[in-house]
Amino acid sequence: MSFSARFRRPLAWLVLGLIGIAVAGCGYNNVPTLEEKAKAAWSEVQNQYQRRADLIPNLVETVKGYAAQEREVLTAVIEARAKATQVKVDASTVNDPVKFKEFQDAQNQLTGALGRLLVTVERYPELKSNQNFLALQSQLEGTENRVAVARRDYIQAVQAFNTEIRTFPGVIWAKLFWGAKPMETFTATAGAERPPAVKF
Repeated sequence: MSFSARFRRPLAWLVLGLIGIAVAGCGYNNVPTLEEKAKAAWSEVQNQYQRRADLIPNLVETVKGYAAQEREVLTAVIEARAKATQVKVDASTVNDPVKFKEFQDAQNQLTGALGRLLVTVERYPELKSNQNFLALQSQLEGTENRVAVARRDYIQAVQAFNTEIRTFPGVIWAKLFWGAKPMETFTATAGAERPPAVKF
């Protein structure tokens, strides 16, 4: 084997190694890594919304026993829950603005119906002191806090992903290799900028 042939083989491995290091160092893996992180955060959002949906039938049944005349409010909660659980946005479609808005609107409608239910409960002191209701209300409040945390984590993960696919060098990898599209994030509910009216 000639000297040049022996020299070319290690040189080829060296060049390949340098290319590999350059690709790894230039953020080639950042796009899929951040995308998977955002998808995992989205799964946690769905998990918390499902937890909330699972609590609602028990809450409604407990309230129904004390406030049977509040059928309109109870029906609104049941219908809003049904709609919220029917609208699905999985991790592969979080970059579809129409589906995402439909999901968010359904969840906001359920939140509003639950708020009306809890206001209605104020008229029933014996219900407010019922241990089962208090436990369910506490679980629901805890779940609402978990939903808020999960949404915040998802928003941060999406911000990192969307920034990566729009800035250099991530924009190159996103367009050439991954075909990545920006993911959707939550927006404030209409009227959220106004403080709620408090009446005593």
